[in-house]
Amino acid sequence: MTKTALNTGSLLLLLMLIYTGLFTGDRTTWLMEVTPVIIIVPLLLATHRRYPLTPLLYTLIFLHAVILIVGGMYTYAKVPIGFEVQEMFNLSRNPYDKLGHFFQGLVPALAAREILVRGGYVRGSKMTSFLVCCVALAISATYELIEWWAALAMGQGADDFLGTQGDSWDTQSDMFCALLGALTTVLVLGRFHQRQLARLS
Repeated sequence: MTKTALNTGSLLLLLMLIYTGLFTGDRTTWLMEVTPVIIIVPLLLATHRRYPLTPLLYTLIFLHAVILIVGGMYTYAKVPIGFEVQEMFNLSRNPYDKLGHFFQGLVPALAAREILVRGGYVRGSKMTSFLVCCVALAISATYELIEWWAALAMGQGADDFLGTQGDSWDTQSDMFCALLGALTTVLVLGRFHQRQLARLS
């Protein structure tokens, strides 16, 4: 991915952050949801020349950032498109947060795969696949711990950040969605990603 494309994507995300930050109904929840974007995007810009990533990974990071920003603006349980999907499939809850958790597995798994393969840290595709799934699940579990700490610190004020919508199995289903995202990296995107890595090297 060219520097121009990266700068354009970063500018779009910045504009989205400004807009959603101004018009969100709950700025504290918004800030908690978009903090990963605020941290990662400058880091990617700073490391682009020294350690460029594959176009696939940059693209998926951008999409994940959009999901986080939109979720931050409305809170995950109230994203309008989620209600449309809920009605379409007659679901018991707004499923938008599950999309976020799917990407929470997909993107870290792809990033882990990129680092492991490029660095030659692991031999064999099976071990690489196993480890990238482990990384994705570890990140998912860490996020669930953060949600737990937020619930303890904020009490009822954490409901919008948690987005459980009364689901007692929300934590487990969130991690399952992350696992599905990681498996998508391994089983669906692996060969395409490998070709991009070959061109990058």
